[in-house]
Amino acid sequence: MTRIGRVRRFGAVNWLGLRTLAWRESSRGLKDYNYQVLGPVISSLLYLAIFHLAMTSIGWSGERSLLDFIAPGLIIFVACEKAFENACGSFIFDKHERVIADLLMAPLSALERVMGYLSGASLAGIVVGGAVAIVSLLFARLGLHDLGALLFFGLMGTILHALIGILVGIWAERWDSFSAVHTFLLLPLSFLSGLFYRVENLPELGQAIIRFNPVFYVIDGFRYGMTGEAVAPLLTGALVLSLVNLTLFALAWHWFRRGYRLKP
Repeated sequence: MTRIGRVRRFGAVNWLGLRTLAWRESSRGLKDYNYQVLGPVISSLLYLAIFHLAMTSIGWSGERSLLDFIAPGLIIFVACEKAFENACGSFIFDKHERVIADLLMAPLSALERVMGYLSGASLAGIVVGGAVAIVSLLFARLGLHDLGALLFFGLMGTILHALIGILVGIWAERWDSFSAVHTFLLLPLSFLSGLFYRVENLPELGQAIIRFNPVFYVIDGFRYGMTGEAVAPLLTGALVLSLVNLTLFALAWHWFRRGYRLKP
């Protein structure tokens, strides 16, 4: 038994604290499954059902291939949305409840805090994405072309959005900031990334602009993992996402280390 006043040693990494924080964040985002899981699932089914009915009503013979094209992008889109919502919402809620100080008092380093929030948000996103993938089988034929690409781009996409959520959550003081970033930044980046259409059918200028959008590489690479179709070279997408994620991770670590907008 540890004596009162004795310093507890955790080693180079506080694995217990890191696991606890990651579990807290992931379970927090999935606890109310009626809203947190079933909501995205039903929304995705509505997207697929609308496209199915639209294609059927005009007698489009390529209906099935279109749904097969849309479904992978929709799966990773929902997973990324959940990762952002989980990470960002957690900070804003704790700030409003005035319990953010508990995080600062925990024996965790800045790196461990970033990893804990990042792991929890990414895991929640993956769980919701998996649920959407299962129900998507009602409308689309999901395949597996490249497991490595599927896992890599799926993970990089959820990490990207979780890191954005962490940064926005640290910076924001109100829920209005969360809504503004989601509405005016993340949704346009997602919808203008080839989620519902083929990028190669756009004019050359449009294709060039889209290649500056990191979400495009997430959807393009994840879709390749399922269908074998990709617009951009996979190596280019992997390098872009790795660079962006490393930059965002370094910024999140720096803000935690300084206590930016966290310390009173």
